[in-house]
Amino acid sequence: MPSAFSPVLLYSILVNAVVGLTMGAALLLVWRGHRSQLFTRDLGVAQLAQALVPMGYLMSQWVGDEWTVPGMVLAVFGQIGSIALMLSGSRRLSGWVFSTLEWVVFSGLLLLAGLWAVLFSDPSITVWVSPSLMILAGVVVTRGLRGGLFTDRLVGPLMVLLGLNQLCFAFWGQAGLLFQSNAGAVLRLLLGLTLVYATLDRSMLESDNLRKRFQQLVERSHQGILVLVEQRVRYANSALLGLYGFGRREQVTLSDLLQGVRREEVAQLQLRYQQIESGTVDELQWEGLRHRKDGSSVWLRFSGWRTQWGDAQAIQILVTDQTDHHDVTQALLYQATHDELTGLPNRSALLQRLRQCCVVVPDRPSFGLVLLGVDRFKLFNEAHGHSLGDEVLKALAIAVERELGEDCELMRLGADEFAFLARPYHDRDSAAAMARRVQQLLLRPLVLPQRNFFIDVSMGIALYPKDAQDAESLLRAANAAMHAAKRTPGTSVALAEARFERGSSDVFEQEQALRAGIEQCEFSLYYQPKVDARTGQLASFEALARWHRPGVGWVSPVEFIAVAERTGLIADLGLLLLSLACEQVALWRQRFTKVVPVAVNVSPLQMLDGGFPELVEQLLLQHRLPAHAITLEITESAAVANLDQARKQIRQLRNLGIAVGLDDFGTGFSSLNMLRSLPLQSVKIDRGLIEPLPAADATAVVQAICQLAVALRLDVVAEGIETPAQANIARLAGCHELQGDLFAKPLTPEEAAQWLLNAPVAVFLEA
Repeated sequence: MPSAFSPVLLYSILVNAVVGLTMGAALLLVWRGHRSQLFTRDLGVAQLAQALVPMGYLMSQWVGDEWTVPGMVLAVFGQIGSIALMLSGSRRLSGWVFSTLEWVVFSGLLLLAGLWAVLFSDPSITVWVSPSLMILAGVVVTRGLRGGLFTDRLVGPLMVLLGLNQLCFAFWGQAGLLFQSNAGAVLRLLLGLTLVYATLDRSMLESDNLRKRFQQLVERSHQGILVLVEQRVRYANSALLGLYGFGRREQVTLSDLLQGVRREEVAQLQLRYQQIESGTVDELQWEGLRHRKDGSSVWLRFSGWRTQWGDAQAIQILVTDQTDHHDVTQALLYQATHDELTGLPNRSALLQRLRQCCVVVPDRPSFGLVLLGVDRFKLFNEAHGHSLGDEVLKALAIAVERELGEDCELMRLGADEFAFLARPYHDRDSAAAMARRVQQLLLRPLVLPQRNFFIDVSMGIALYPKDAQDAESLLRAANAAMHAAKRTPGTSVALAEARFERGSSDVFEQEQALRAGIEQCEFSLYYQPKVDARTGQLASFEALARWHRPGVGWVSPVEFIAVAERTGLIADLGLLLLSLACEQVALWRQRFTKVVPVAVNVSPLQMLDGGFPELVEQLLLQHRLPAHAITLEITESAAVANLDQARKQIRQLRNLGIAVGLDDFGTGFSSLNMLRSLPLQSVKIDRGLIEPLPAADATAVVQAICQLAVALRLDVVAEGIETPAQANIARLAGCHELQGDLFAKPLTPEEAAQWLLNAPVAVFLEA
């Protein structure tokens, strides 16, 4: 039969159970918000388990006989579970370390006590074991937390009091149950509140420690940390201030940090900030050059993301000093793309630059690549040593850069080879023009501290996109042209083979280009002086045709004159060149009081035109020139092949007062009868006979020609004079005029005008 309970006792037992449930639930809720405080979880569950004890006791004593055993099981194992969890929580709270043996002993005692109580319906052993273990746990906690906070120190004594309170039932039975229940409720309430406060206190302490730890990490970090709220600096750690050269306690603004930054980059930064603030991107990284407070430069890398600063939305930026890494990277990149000796870009840089220029896009401008190789440089190194050879290469690089200007992209490919780029459509900067300027430069010696050195170079020119459409092919074409140029003595230039292949394989294109060149007047005349052999004074000029073909460059006269003769365009081309010569002489006559005659070459096919003399007369009248202002030179081969026609044409020209000379005399077709029958004024000895001078046999040939010319009352011109010895022998042999590079290379009209202005002349034409 169930025992009779007084209402007060029943109420007290129920209150004890409710207090246990309430405090257990409260501790679990606290643990849910502070998961690191595991002792709160264990002690909270212990409170819930303890609440089962009074409920089980009521079931076994008051509900009915059928509930006696279940109630006893509930009470006994509720007590055992509560004690076990109390021991676990106490261990976590106090730092008490249980060994495996201790856990086995405690668990075994509790299990035996529980089984004894259930099997023999005698809870007395549990009544004694449970309080003892509770008192033991309280003592351990008291000892472990004796140096802790005040709330921590209360936990142990309260657990001891709970254990002592449970002995009331052991000593006095039902008589002590009321007091035990009431006192237990009060003690459990105090213990629960104490544990809640201890948990919160520990959490606050842990948060404070984390905050201090984070603050120390931030303040002592070698990386700069910046927090912006509405693009205003709200926080900057010491490292960031140090990166920018500010003092630790200085207040800085965003404009201070962006001092010296270009306006375009500031606009990019504003866009990045907006992207981060709007959440468009989670994180952005960038880097750039910044200026410290003292004006020095530093290279920084930035990482920015969105964060909270108090209640405001903010941007946190992590700043890392990458100056050393950036400098090392730039140094390695420089070494990889530049020549160590001269500091010029190397072959790798050239290929990279060519790939950029060879990208096929609309309106991509054409350009030329010139490869330059020093001739016989291996012999130079063997004779003077590699150290002096290196000095010569550096002096050559400096001289070429100075001559071609800052816009010249000069590079060293290695050993004795250099390269530079040029745009072919602009005469001033074209590849051929640049090569000629280098030729003129190397007429003078390279000045070194040890001594002066004359060097020769060979240059090969390849044009994009005409000769090649990619970087490697263009480089190969220029290299092949350079090696072809090496076959010519002295400083020489050769165009890529692709140009000749194209010209020979596509006759129609050549003809079209020549027709367009004549129509658009793409031809020009250069003027080479002839000097009096006795006095060295200027006697006359020879007009030499030049063609700068768009997209190709300078075309050899041998090539375009052959095309003109093959296509029948020689008459139009000859008329154009003769008109240019007359026009230039007319301009000189307006500028100077006295000028010299100008000799113009006439094609053999022109001499077959019966109206050629009248055409020349019309040009002279058109430009208001006297007949002796122009001299015509016909080739020896043309005169021999068409002797009768040539005799008739020359006689008509001489009747008009126009002088006619025989060019290239001595090439193998000459005869005494031809010289006697043609009404010539002069003969020009071919350069092939002049070149061997002063050899005795060559001298004898030149003397014989001069003696023959004297007998026929002809003036003699020696062509191709390159040395003073040749000039002296030609003069002594009887030549009247001398022509060649010894006196001047072919001159532009402006350069020829300087000769007229400054050089004394031997034969004048009255203006």
